Amino acid sequence: MEDLCFHAQQAAEKAVKALLIKQGIEFPYVHDLSELLTLLEQKGIILPEKIKQGEKLTRFAVFTRYPGIASPVNHEEYEEALILAKEIVHWVKGQIES
Repeated sequence: MEDLCFHAQQAAEKAVKALLIKQGIEFPYVHDLSELLTLLEQKGIILPEKIKQGEKLTRFAVFTRYPGIASPVNHEEYEEALILAKEIVHWVKGQIES
């Protein structure tokens, strides 16, 4: 499940970075979704509360790639990661298409 959570985080991160690029916002090369989402807010983009929750995915960017650093991902965390990633990707798609 750790690999799946990593990929969920990556999908959300890449989606947010796509929106940053579309908005012409420069961003650092980080995996921190909180930092990336803050850049959107600073540009005046209103983030729905559910999208702000995407910061929870950040831990999956590194810790899940290296066994033993963090406790194993449980089923609830996995489900939440998938839901958050889907919501972020869907929201970003709407932002880009509008």
